[in-house]
Amino acid sequence: MLIANEMSKNQINTKTIEYSSLKDINKAAQTILAFGKNTPVWLFEGQMGAGKTTLIKAICECMLVNSHVQSPTYSIVNEYATTRGENIYHFDFYRIKNEEEAMDIGFEDYLYSGGFCFIEWPSKVENLLPSKHLKVNIEVDENGKRVINLSKV
Repeated sequence: MLIANEMSKNQINTKTIEYSSLKDINKAAQTILAFGKNTPVWLFEGQMGAGKTTLIKAICECMLVNSHVQSPTYSIVNEYATTRGENIYHFDFYRIKNEEEAMDIGFEDYLYSGGFCFIEWPSKVENLLPSKHLKVNIEVDENGKRVINLSKV
């Protein structure tokens, strides 16, 4: 794993992480967790198949989640508990049609619960998101290497 940079500019902190193999995903997850530990809302962006859910699974493993972590594509939200009793909420908004659907499941209550909220396809609920968040953008190069750009607002 290569950590390319970390900078702070105009109240936005950024970091770039690169990894080529799934054997390095836990190191990447630990680095992301250390970078975003004080920001409860995380927005995961990337093309279909970029590894958003796989990365969230690795982060949850680092956070000592004691249940099976899987994509909430059909349920929209999954709730996980850590061995320390902390709650983590994992959203996948790929299938929703509008922000009203997110409101119907109590999305804002989750956002302000104090638990971590990991959100896949955040552009579907853009107007509901808090101004303070961590953006996790995953890009895949032609060789399958993952480049993760983090920005904390």
